Amino acid sequence: MTPDEFSQTAVFPIGEPNTAYAMYFTKQSYLHILTTQGLASYHVTFEPGCRNFWHIHHGGGQILLVTAGSGYYQEFGQKARALKKGDVVNIGPDVKHWHGASLESWFSHIAIEIPASNASNEWLEEVTDEVYLLAKG
Repeated sequence: MTPDEFSQTAVFPIGEPNTAYAMYFTKQSYLHILTTQGLASYHVTFEPGCRNFWHIHHGGGQILLVTAGSGYYQEFGQKARALKKGDVVNIGPDVKHWHGASLESWFSHIAIEIPASNASNEWLEEVTDEVYLLAKG
């Protein structure tokens, strides 16, 4: 499936290639900014097999609202969770985690940043193929 074909099935446009954060993703991701006022929210799309690196939202947390496709979410030290359209993930502050698409499917979610004073994101190491393949179960 091409990005244009997937976009036709998505709630929001897949947006532009996510070049600003490409160094923190395996494969290609896309970003469509929904709002930056009040609660910042972004529609993020991952091509099949794409995932972001381990990262932490310091201060505030993050909420993921899955809008299309299938993917995974994993907190460090925990078993990965399969995600599908309609799933919600509430990520607390200072939790090391990653999320991304399954090997077989495109994947989109709305990422909502929880505001907090001195909130910041810390990007960490790449999710290894071994850890990613274990997510499939």
